[in-house]
Amino acid sequence: MKIGIASDHRGYNLKAKLIKYLSKKGYEAIDYGTDSSESVDYPDFAFKLGEEYNKESFDYGIAICGNGIGISIACNKVKGVRCAKVDSKKEAIYARKHNDANIISIGTDKFFFEIKDIVDAFLDSNFTNEERHVRRINKIKDYENKK
Repeated sequence: MKIGIASDHRGYNLKAKLIKYLSKKGYEAIDYGTDSSESVDYPDFAFKLGEEYNKESFDYGIAICGNGIGISIACNKVKGVRCAKVDSKKEAIYARKHNDANIISIGTDKFFFEIKDIVDAFLDSNFTNEERHVRRINKIKDYENKK
């Protein structure tokens, strides 16, 4: 499985650790920047991650910034992206099972073992495909296509 991953400067160190972790678990981690801890604008990397998802360059994505909020908002501006800002393993599971999230965003304010649990839960979960969840996602897609 291919995992796209992007961050701003505040998420750079965490992104580097996650790439190593994902590689050890057998995933192919594709890095969409940034390449240092020098200050950058998170939307640039969020948009790149979302655009690459739409090109089917990877299966699922991880976006990282200081608190995970800004990069999530920016990811969700890309048509077809459903990015969930998650803070727990439980939220990561529901992001996949109920919302069919294709990207998660996380902040840098957690211990690495917590972040690994969140990422593992997201990647190990599957969309339930229950009618009520499909209906809700289709409403999001329909609204998005009106623009």
